[in-house]
Amino acid sequence: MEGTKPVNKKLGTALSGGAVLVLALTGCSSDDSNEKLDAWAKQVCDAVQPQAKKIEAANTAIQKETSDNSTPAQVQKTDATAFQDMSDAYKAIGAAVTKAGPPDVENGEKKQQDAVKELNGIAASYASLKTKVDELDVKDQAKFADGLKDIATELDKLSQSGNDALKTLEEGDVGQAMATQESCKSASGAPASSSAG
Repeated sequence: MEGTKPVNKKLGTALSGGAVLVLALTGCSSDDSNEKLDAWAKQVCDAVQPQAKKIEAANTAIQKETSDNSTPAQVQKTDATAFQDMSDAYKAIGAAVTKAGPPDVENGEKKQQDAVKELNGIAASYASLKTKVDELDVKDQAKFADGLKDIATELDKLSQSGNDALKTLEEGDVGQAMATQESCKSASGAPASSSAG
């Protein structure tokens, strides 16, 4: 019985895909600036940055718990806290996009509403994963590992699914406006790609 280590590692890998979605900024900068759109982008980016850090910290916590020889109870506690943090972070990003209002682009209102719906959906998914982790049997290592495996599978699906509305929101002018914001640049942790513009 390999225990929970390899499974929780898989959990960490599945997670890292999810955090990227908030920061999938285009990295193009535009000369013809749109002040309204820039103001919108700044408001959203400033609000996203601390949440992106929270998501990253939750990812790191889950991955770190795998590298030590952690007990199922430790893994459960870490994962449950991380999922709760991620749920809160996505909810907060959804609230920030709601508060910012529709971006000043074609179909801005629909794009905004779709993105908020998606962010809230992701938040709800992480909340339900937290409940599932809380319900795992930590006294039985084999059962616990199986339960974690199921959660890792769901996480995998979650990190691959449903970022479409966010991508749509960040297309074109919105993405360009966001890419010029300092807080979005630092939130993504990666240098903006100049070849994309």
